[in-house]
Amino acid sequence: MGFYSVLSFAQKLTAERLTSGGRAIDATVGTGADTLFLAKLCGPRGEVRGFDIQAEALALAEERLRAAGEALPGTLSPVTLLQRSHAAMLEAVPGDWPGTVSAVMFNLGYLPAGDADKTIITKPDSSLAALEAALELLRPGGIITAVLYPGHDGGDVEAAAVESWAAAVPPVVAQSIVYRQIQRASAPYCLALEKKKRS
Repeated sequence: MGFYSVLSFAQKLTAERLTSGGRAIDATVGTGADTLFLAKLCGPRGEVRGFDIQAEALALAEERLRAAGEALPGTLSPVTLLQRSHAAMLEAVPGDWPGTVSAVMFNLGYLPAGDADKTIITKPDSSLAALEAALELLRPGGIITAVLYPGHDGGDVEAAAVESWAAAVPPVVAQSIVYRQIQRASAPYCLALEKKKRS
């Protein structure tokens, strides 16, 4: 039996902290795989928000969610997809969300669709702003997962920036871990932060 893929590891960490009726955010919707995963976990009493700057991504996610909703009626949470930067998530969610969100998932890089423009990538400035917002939105015990891709142009710079940001978060605020294959510097890896529970 092999190790978890980085995407599966991010989902495993999230599933351990997000229960039915919870609130969650997909910070980088892409094709909607994590969006659907979160909608299943949150269930019909929960709520999911998703962010992406590309209309193509949101269309792919909407189709994925529609098909899943037809196949599994009454099991998914309501999902609101927003064509906005993930850096805007704090002002884009309802006012009662800060401090109540159980999970925020990031899958950085570019849209992994066959004909998508691979030059449209997430950037360090907006991703760091989004991570700061995500940390503010988390409930105590909530989790941020970020899958990082140092192997594409610009991905190494973003991955290093995210790792530096996480390392600078005070341990009294959140604890962080990295899950990666250490023999391949360019391999995707997962970084996660868990917000400290109040003592």
